[in-house]
Amino acid sequence: MNKSRIFSALLGAALVSAVPTLVHAQKANWQNLDLKSDSTFGISTEKAYKELLKGKKSVKVIVAVNDGGVEATHEDLKRIMWVNKKEIAGNGKDDDKNGYADDINGWNFIGGPKGSVNFETLELTRLVRRDMARFANTTDANVAEKDKKDWETFKAERADLEKQLGEAKANLAGISGFKNALDAVVKKIGKENPTAEDFKNFKPSTPIEGRIQSVLVKQLEEGSFKDFYEDQIKEGFDYYTRQAEYNLNLDYNPRDIVGDNPDDVNEKFYGNNDVAGPDAMHGSHVAGIIAADRTNKIGIWGVADNVAIMGVRCTPNGDERDKDVANGIRYAVDNGAKVINMSFGKAYSWNKAIVNEAMKYAASKDVLIVQAAGNENKDIDVENNYPNHKDLDEKTIASWITVGASGPTDDETLKASFSNFGKTQVDVFAPGVHIYSTVPGSKYKNLDGTSMASPVVAGLAGLIRSYYPKLTAAQVKEIIVKSVTKVNHNVTYAKGEEPGAEKVSVPFSDLCISGGIVNAYNALKLAATYSGKANAK
Repeated sequence: MNKSRIFSALLGAALVSAVPTLVHAQKANWQNLDLKSDSTFGISTEKAYKELLKGKKSVKVIVAVNDGGVEATHEDLKRIMWVNKKEIAGNGKDDDKNGYADDINGWNFIGGPKGSVNFETLELTRLVRRDMARFANTTDANVAEKDKKDWETFKAERADLEKQLGEAKANLAGISGFKNALDAVVKKIGKENPTAEDFKNFKPSTPIEGRIQSVLVKQLEEGSFKDFYEDQIKEGFDYYTRQAEYNLNLDYNPRDIVGDNPDDVNEKFYGNNDVAGPDAMHGSHVAGIIAADRTNKIGIWGVADNVAIMGVRCTPNGDERDKDVANGIRYAVDNGAKVINMSFGKAYSWNKAIVNEAMKYAASKDVLIVQAAGNENKDIDVENNYPNHKDLDEKTIASWITVGASGPTDDETLKASFSNFGKTQVDVFAPGVHIYSTVPGSKYKNLDGTSMASPVVAGLAGLIRSYYPKLTAAQVKEIIVKSVTKVNHNVTYAKGEEPGAEKVSVPFSDLCISGGIVNAYNALKLAATYSGKANAK
């Protein structure tokens, strides 16, 4: 799954015909607001603190952020990071004998003595590379009968890879053309951060410059040039560059950095203790949504007020490997996490079984897994998105919750345009549009994605387990699902990613099992009726 909202195709043959409209600015912390009192479809966290939790005692709960890296020194995260008190920092020894030396704030399963993996291929790329070697001299005419099914799968995957790579190269060429033309116009204007008025006053000398002027005047009505350039142009350019040069490149393989045998799924003790890694943007943002410090009077407020964030780095800029996912889950479970957030996913899986076993292990140890549904605007009841629980037992599913993304307005736009959905595979929806949270350098940024919606729910799960510690993982999931704010109207979304795709209107209840948006106030009231209610007194 892409780590944030997938960029729309920006360019035609020569220049953009349309650029994505900037998201309307939302209040920071909108995800924690209340629909009735604030006219914003948040999860009523602040109302819960004010009316239900004031003066009540809680216990600290460990929430693992299994992701791409967390900046443990961030001003709004440093106080709430998990600290392994059984380890002596910096001595290079495995003091607690858990197999991981100096794991003070967590562990990095995509690092090693040589550093850490940043960019990676997609699982699709790795599967095609593997089977290219296997079927090097195979044709439809000579394929062995026993290999026919695998041969057909390989051909379909190779075609998918070629299609995606072709699109990535075309989009990169397009956005590069737009970027170069825009840079030239800005140079002519003579200002680093021109305004809409500056573009209105600009005198275009070519049709391309006229198109640039038209687009930027519209875009800068509600934002700055600097933000537009950084969030739309630069991020789009970087995204398609990563796809073409790394994600979809059959010749790229960074795994030597780790130093393990990636094909040995039983190998567990590898990696390093750098929980930030080379790019901690995504994981830090997730961590802040869950539990950014509510006491320091700076930055933002996380959902949960008494949890410790454990950083487990297992996802690169590309697709995570099933081996790392499984080991990351087991590490978090064995080191005390009661909730694990997994804001990642992919369209193909190398070894689904090894992840399934780790999921079962988490369920057996009373750990709740919270997973993002994905950002492809697809029905994951019928489309593959891994990990998934399509072939798992009910006990495991009872300790696993999958989350779609919603927006702030209770109307037909409530489903985030990018969010995956599924009447049997997605449990709930939660805020995931324009979410303001922590990023490296003790900074803050707005991001979109089910990656942002999932930690809203993980934070809520941590909050419930903190104030009602006797509740089981299965009970916490049940409470979250039963206590949603039901959505009793239709929502509209495009049926496909292509420009001009048909728009459909469906009942929100068709998009997920619960038919609603999670609600902290309702969940905590319901939790008090379960067997753990005495713990809140």
